[in-house]
Amino acid sequence: MARTRRHDPGRRERIVDAALAVVGRAGLGGLSHRTVAAEADVPLGSTTYHFASLDELLVAALRKANEGFGRLLREHPALTDPDTGLAAALARLLGAWLGGERARVELEYELYLAALRRPALRPVAAEWTESVVTALAHRTDPVSARALVAVMDGICLQVLLTDGDYDEEYARVILARVLNEAPKPPPAGSNEAPKPPLPGSSEPPVDPTDT
Repeated sequence: MARTRRHDPGRRERIVDAALAVVGRAGLGGLSHRTVAAEADVPLGSTTYHFASLDELLVAALRKANEGFGRLLREHPALTDPDTGLAAALARLLGAWLGGERARVELEYELYLAALRRPALRPVAAEWTESVVTALAHRTDPVSARALVAVMDGICLQVLLTDGDYDEEYARVILARVLNEAPKPPPAGSNEAPKPPLPGSSEPPVDPTDT
């Protein structure tokens, strides 16, 4: 009797999820077609059928991993509301992302940085950067958008690599400098002296005694 082929339309996606699980648990060194097949509970031939090489599998895994932050960014109202301070909004967004599932964030960066050793991943890493730049360019110019991406990457890497705490106010100040945003006025009744405008800003200093 001929064996009936199992209908499993979600198998490819399950293999990608399994690859993410393996890398998250054992790092890139633990990734193989065999470990992924075992994680996904599929025959070994299924992984090689859908992904002829580990690089192909890593490309698919990196694309899926990148969806997390990209989705947060695209859905954030700061990108469409010109009355929302962009620096403060992005600082809060980074806090929400880093404050979520830390292992997932570390996994995304591990795959992202794997492009240093695996040239096949570099176009995907570049795609992610360009997609974020394009999203941010709706609120600023392309050069500033690219600088924002570089700064946000740097802040996230510092937090992850030093196991430090994320400082939202620090991130807001640094991002505001990139955007040349005017400094926040001190709270009402504060004795804090007004801060001078950022270099190159046309905004006058904020006088807390003005009513």
